[in-house]
Amino acid sequence: MLALGSLILAEPAYAAEQTGNGKGASTDERGGGDGTGIYAAAQVQYSGAVTKDGSAGNVTSSDINWDPPPCWYAPYLGAKDFKKKMSKDIDNAKNTPGMGGSAGAAFGEMQRHYEDEYGWTDTPGYKDYNVEKDGEGMFWAGVENPNEPDFLKRNSCSDLPFWVDNGEPPPPQYEEAITPEMLAALAYQHMELPGTKVTLAPNGNTKVNLPTWAWLDDAVFDDVQATAAINVPGFNIQATTTATPKSLTLDPGTEDATTIPANGECPIVDGKIGEPYAKGKSKETPPCGIIYRRSSNGGTFPLKAQLTWEISWTGTGQAGAVNLPDGTIEAVQNVTVEEIQSINR
Repeated sequence: MLALGSLILAEPAYAAEQTGNGKGASTDERGGGDGTGIYAAAQVQYSGAVTKDGSAGNVTSSDINWDPPPCWYAPYLGAKDFKKKMSKDIDNAKNTPGMGGSAGAAFGEMQRHYEDEYGWTDTPGYKDYNVEKDGEGMFWAGVENPNEPDFLKRNSCSDLPFWVDNGEPPPPQYEEAITPEMLAALAYQHMELPGTKVTLAPNGNTKVNLPTWAWLDDAVFDDVQATAAINVPGFNIQATTTATPKSLTLDPGTEDATTIPANGECPIVDGKIGEPYAKGKSKETPPCGIIYRRSSNGGTFPLKAQLTWEISWTGTGQAGAVNLPDGTIEAVQNVTVEEIQSINR
């Protein structure tokens, strides 16, 4: 019966469109009041440093076991709108040619569940789709995360829609009901952070055994924030995820090179990563850089620069900031290394 229920409810709540309008803007939200207290499906709204098209951002979690929610339960429809849609879908399904046997019986029981108070353990039934309580709550339904690649996980929130009174939490058996923490994870997933291209001196072409200085532009060091929220009558929650730059890791693209520091990780010191090269420093050792030990032989070495960001969130009901796994973004730059020629006389 649950599977059949998810089949006939194949509209907004089961195909959540999550689109951002860029930095500093909130998303468009379908739905809202029509003057009678009936409300349409709630969507997650994104604002701040988020992707413009609703796709996953450019941040990779440093914890391979951490993932944003593949699906969740969220407010769907008011009672009268839900009755209009659900009763129509059930009637259409029951009248489909060949619909009989156990499938037809399942739709019959679903109809009893919403019309005649037919329920089961921890799941009470409803009388006439709860229309007497219209405006006092909403039916909640499963929402897919469109950026979840695993089909089974994405479709795992398949329980029948259930009623939640305004101001009350969802029943405890629905562990996937949307929470501020889940919104924080979704904001993390949609976050767009500045690129990690480092400035090099010498730039582009360097010499064997010559220290190559590396540093990041100051603009990279601003905190970046992304917010996810759900706002419908009787249910308003939000979470803001903040990313703060932590360190830069260099991979020279060849084993014949020495990184500075030796582990390749350049920390933030006095609000900066690395130090710009200046005239007169040619014999000094850079605080962040690379010494290539052989030429690239007419080609290039792929220098990888990975910037690590500390991620935390605050939100509805949360007293202070809570840490999430660090995030990383990576960029590749091609570096030409030339041999210094000398003539002995």
